[in-house]
Amino acid sequence: MVGIWWPEPTMPDILFIKTSSLGDVVHHMPALTEARARRPDATFAWLVEEAFAPLVRLHPAVSVVLPVAWRRWRKSLYSPATLGEIAESLRAIRSQRYDEVVDSQGLFRSAVIARIARGRRHGYDRSSIREPAASMFYDVRYRVSRSLHAVDRNRILTGLALGYAPQGAPDFGLDRARFAKPAPRYAVLLHATARPEKQWPEENWLALGKALERDGLELVLPWGTAEERARSERLAQGLPRARVPERAPLDAVARLIAGAQIVVGVDTGLLHLAAALGVPLVAIFTASLPALTRPVGSGPIAVLGAQGMPPTVGEVTEAAAGVRLS
Repeated sequence: MVGIWWPEPTMPDILFIKTSSLGDVVHHMPALTEARARRPDATFAWLVEEAFAPLVRLHPAVSVVLPVAWRRWRKSLYSPATLGEIAESLRAIRSQRYDEVVDSQGLFRSAVIARIARGRRHGYDRSSIREPAASMFYDVRYRVSRSLHAVDRNRILTGLALGYAPQGAPDFGLDRARFAKPAPRYAVLLHATARPEKQWPEENWLALGKALERDGLELVLPWGTAEERARSERLAQGLPRARVPERAPLDAVARLIAGAQIVVGVDTGLLHLAAALGVPLVAIFTASLPALTRPVGSGPIAVLGAQGMPPTVGEVTEAAAGVRLS
């Protein structure tokens, strides 16, 4: 069952809707950090897909988490159990009146949720949104250029809705030192992605892993699906100092990433989480545009490759040495 996380007795004034995916959720965190700084009297709720709720709960500005389970519900949409969960979620969304409801997801589905919520509803206008029909569900609509990075779009939309202009560098609200635990020196290799065209060849990961092992690092190969686990295990067979962890909730994965000496990964949600935590990072792009979705954070970051132009092993190995020395 989907349950509300509600640690404080105060009722939230502002509801943010950013349900998925992982990278999108991470990219919304600076908007929330800034909103708390600019509106210290307000309390905040966040409606998010249930798989990402453990990560959202780590943000210190969040008072209430409203999980939804659309990814799971759509597999059995008309079953009595699913319909019951949907009704429970709708009651939770409607149970509180908010001063402001901000939908930074910009999808038809998220806009319908915004319409169900009680409060003044804010979102992108037709020219600024991924699904233009969604804008009709908002009470107030804003033009925010789609050529901007996702972090900037979220911050600008939130500032317009709450009455301030974003300033300064993005702050994700995640303290790496708070999560990291003393452990052997290790690197996290994020080879897994749901889109095959974003992958980097396994032989490249093996060559990179051997170079990192020669530098005295252990290797950790996370995974999220059965196919990704099989890939991690194949890679580990060729890397003596590699291990494949058990699948864990996102708050535990955040702690794993926070303790790494370096993270190397393809364009995937965990890559953006590593950037948010300030871990030294090398981002490998093979099939997407870095200008719009590159990792952003306070730590040293090297972004390599571009759409149709993956980086070489030598380039990634050299960049990994560079960010570790930064």
